[in-house]
Amino acid sequence: MEKIFSNSLKVLLMVLALHGRVVAQQVSTEPAQISVDLAKPIAPMKPIWAWFGYDEPNYTYMKDGKKLLSELAAMSPGPVYVRTHSLLVSGDGVAALKWGSTNAYTEDAAGNPVYNWAIVDSIFDTYIKRGMKPLAQIGFMPEALSSHPSPYKHHWKPGDNYSDIFTGWAYPPKDYKKWGELVYQWVKHCVDRYGKKEVESWYWELWNEPNTSYWKGTPKEFFKLYDYSSDAVKRALPTAKIGGADVTGNGMKFLSDFIEHCLRDTNAVTGKIGAPLDVILFHAKGAPELAGNMVRMDVRAQLRNILDNFKTIAAFPEVKNLPIVIGESDPEGCAACGMATNPQNAYRNGTMYSSYTAASFARKYELADLYQANLTGAVSWSFEFENQPWFYGFRDLATNGIDKPVLNVFRMFGKMTGQRVAVTSNHMYSLKMVLDSSIRGQTDIGVLATDDSRSAAVMIWNYHDDDKQGTPESIKLSINHIPAKIVTVTHYRIDNEHSNSYELWKKMGSPQQPTTAQVAELKKAGQLQTIGKPVKSTSKNGSLVTDISLPRQAVSLIKLDW
Repeated sequence: MEKIFSNSLKVLLMVLALHGRVVAQQVSTEPAQISVDLAKPIAPMKPIWAWFGYDEPNYTYMKDGKKLLSELAAMSPGPVYVRTHSLLVSGDGVAALKWGSTNAYTEDAAGNPVYNWAIVDSIFDTYIKRGMKPLAQIGFMPEALSSHPSPYKHHWKPGDNYSDIFTGWAYPPKDYKKWGELVYQWVKHCVDRYGKKEVESWYWELWNEPNTSYWKGTPKEFFKLYDYSSDAVKRALPTAKIGGADVTGNGMKFLSDFIEHCLRDTNAVTGKIGAPLDVILFHAKGAPELAGNMVRMDVRAQLRNILDNFKTIAAFPEVKNLPIVIGESDPEGCAACGMATNPQNAYRNGTMYSSYTAASFARKYELADLYQANLTGAVSWSFEFENQPWFYGFRDLATNGIDKPVLNVFRMFGKMTGQRVAVTSNHMYSLKMVLDSSIRGQTDIGVLATDDSRSAAVMIWNYHDDDKQGTPESIKLSINHIPAKIVTVTHYRIDNEHSNSYELWKKMGSPQQPTTAQVAELKKAGQLQTIGKPVKSTSKNGSLVTDISLPRQAVSLIKLDW
């Protein structure tokens, strides 16, 4: 692994040099100074953040699921994409942790296919009604098609062995032609129900993490499954977009072999060379741990994973311009593993999760710039868990209908439109420093900024891998080349006092049965809040200078409108 990373880093530095963008700054001991130049665009502000996913598809159309999906749709200037597991799993449609089912495929006594799209439709209908788009995951294996169907349904709960979840749904089909016909009928049904133009705007992808126990077959069997799946999708809708392989961890060899198969191997269905490939997907996860009683994050692990996969993809010039989607992009790997059973996950309720998200997404943009990667989406595998204890410490965006601080970072991102622009901060870790040693010295006072025709936005965070509070940092912010004399300035904030339902819930005594009045207070605290009211300011020679005090783990968004 170290050798792979060393080679990756050499390539990264070479790319930096070619672009003339080597930034050698070290984190400074001087007071924090941030400068934003609205006259220096870098690239469009792609909403790569507006992608979300979860294990349990049946939460989609439940009360809190629909509420959260409405909020996600409302915060983005463009469509939000949603990915979920188990869309073809057999069962009664009752949700459970790391489990879902739709019963889309069964067989009659004679072994003939029986298709039932009712539950799948209720899931996709919920998205489409809100202007959202499926990142439609083709999987997992229906019981009637599984080559190893028993046992089929698992009964996993937090604290159980994770391997217990990999049951009959994870196996290859006993009949690849029946599998291909299932996929064909599903896509054809979606075209009939939602229209050709709508389904053309979706992405389809096969399975999940086939380089792990999620796939109980061989790589060769997975490539065969992909041939049948992609052929079926294209037969139903030739203009549909399909790809893979959504590998995780050190899955670069599997991803490379998958791309090689799509480009140069004999197709198991057509007998010709190659298979359709319209989008490339992989996963990237961090690795928090306990340092004594304190959670210590590892943003480096997630970013190195992205770097290694970008390098793998870049080795194939034929796919240079294809969209890349990080199918799961998170601080660690198990959303349903709460902090009671997995104490290293205790970062999730408070501001550590929100500041980590701000700091990590900024580096995803930077990595995409350096590798000239067409990064189109980065799925936050974080949704909600219906009818679970309040603030249990799942990796979720809301609990019992109450928005958590991390959701407000995405609300901030939704206000950042137009072009990303040049920024400097003498307290921001360079990308090389983060890839070398994560963020373990002084805190990372980082910045991401955008400029649009009549607005600008500056996101600033105070992040450190160690989950503890600290003295607020004084920051002098200078925004330059503002094309207006009078601007309205709005300061949004996530910290212990703003946009933070968790801190309020603790002050209430951590009630598991809050009163109606308490729920109303918590809902209000879960929204994105401002420091004071918007103010009119006058720029001097196109510049605006302001001082900010930013607590550790806090995130600010300074929004200018004119």
